[in-house]
Amino acid sequence: MILFDSPLLPHLIVQSLQSHEDEPCIFLAGRIASYREIRERTSQMIQVLQSVGMTQGTRLAVLSKNRPEVLTNLTASLVNGNIITPLHPLGSLSDHSYIIKDAEIECLVFDSEYFGDRATELKKQYPHIKFLGFGPNSVGIDYMAEADRFSPKPLTPPVIGAEDLCTVVYTGGTTGRPKGVLQTQRVWQSMTWIQMTEWEFPKEIRIAIATPLSHAAMTLLAPVLLSGGAFYVMDSFNPDDFYDLVAEQKITCTLIVPSMLYALQGHPRYETADMSSMETIIYGASPMSPSKLSQAIRHWGKIFFQFYGQTEAPMVLAHLKKADHDPDDLSILASCGKPVSWMHVELLDEDNQPVERGQTGEICTRGPLVTIGYKDMPAETAGALSGDWLHTSDVGRFDEHGFLHIVDRTKDMVITGGFNVYPREVEDVLSSHKSVASVMVIGVPDEKWGEAVKALVVLRPGITPSEELVVELKTMVKEAKGSQQSPKSIDFIDALPLTALGKPDKKAARSKYWTSTERAVS
Repeated sequence: MILFDSPLLPHLIVQSLQSHEDEPCIFLAGRIASYREIRERTSQMIQVLQSVGMTQGTRLAVLSKNRPEVLTNLTASLVNGNIITPLHPLGSLSDHSYIIKDAEIECLVFDSEYFGDRATELKKQYPHIKFLGFGPNSVGIDYMAEADRFSPKPLTPPVIGAEDLCTVVYTGGTTGRPKGVLQTQRVWQSMTWIQMTEWEFPKEIRIAIATPLSHAAMTLLAPVLLSGGAFYVMDSFNPDDFYDLVAEQKITCTLIVPSMLYALQGHPRYETADMSSMETIIYGASPMSPSKLSQAIRHWGKIFFQFYGQTEAPMVLAHLKKADHDPDDLSILASCGKPVSWMHVELLDEDNQPVERGQTGEICTRGPLVTIGYKDMPAETAGALSGDWLHTSDVGRFDEHGFLHIVDRTKDMVITGGFNVYPREVEDVLSSHKSVASVMVIGVPDEKWGEAVKALVVLRPGITPSEELVVELKTMVKEAKGSQQSPKSIDFIDALPLTALGKPDKKAARSKYWTSTERAVS
């Protein structure tokens, strides 16, 4: 019933933009844009979207490096009622092309400076869709210049329901093709509620955005705006610029992946940089090295907050709060904290029954964060949601204090520097090389990236291993799938390890690299 409908993400965006006037909202082009300016710019961009036929329920993809316009396009797209799909800025042409087709994209918003060539290639394949560029371009409309032609109007949220689709976010598939995770308005509403209740944001939020906005913006937009906070967007992450930004703008909060902390710790300014304004460092996407985290806590204090989730139930399934970051307890630092009270989280066996405390089981969840499934993939959806649980494919255990420890993955995904790499996709590329007989791709421990992609390659008879071949194979993957999926190392072996049934045994292959660690993933 409409009587009991609660505000959804577009309502929250409109409310927050209307609740403030001259307070700082987004740092752009060397200055701070106020909430009033962002509200007006959102209206102008909505009018551009509507002028090219992007009405409520139409599907829009975004391909951009970090820039403030990604945020204003997001506020406009949400308030306009569009269904949003982010494209990874490191993705290949084939990946972007597949997602645009599979997601039934009707408009591509792109960074003209960095992705003009990619947009040109995509337009050849999809001449029927609209192209809006952040700046002048030869492919479509200059989004920003076109927005200047419109006068701002009051913002009005769309008429939507909690089960209406909000986003389609792609994750790798066991079949070798990405899966479109269907996230309803309910998912984003629930995540915002949990963040506002549980996450330990500073009272005054000045947040540095150093991770890719294409995927991070949706997770932070509502809680920061509702709190009257301000975004400071970095073009890309490097320690010098990060330290400068924190000191100059008195940054109080940021979100990073573990490899970013490692880079900050390894930088000459680590000991001397002014981080006195920083109150909360939120981290996740892949587990942190407990020893490196302990060092950072001793250096900067208990300002760290960890989150755990996955695309199918994003960001807020569990968290490790600031007070729990005990630098003397590496076991707790190796955990992902405790499950939130707003979701059911259980460790289940193969019969969907809870395991005994202290035993390992698959981390499963149910509640308002859970996806409704994968786009046009009924078999995969049924498997992921079997028994009325979302099966995360992460294997975990609870310790005696209730902290959740992830010890393995039932799937073979590698998380490197916060990015998901799906071995099957890399294997498909490598196995196409004329010199390769068979290949297995696994994740191995890496001090900088958490996990690194390693390829185990069996060569065809008569082929001799060489450094030139290593470079050639790495380049193949980089060109086909993007640099984040290219193997950091390649080992040439005589034969792949096999199970008793003759299947490739990745567990056996990984074991020799993980024997000195406490868990089977990093």
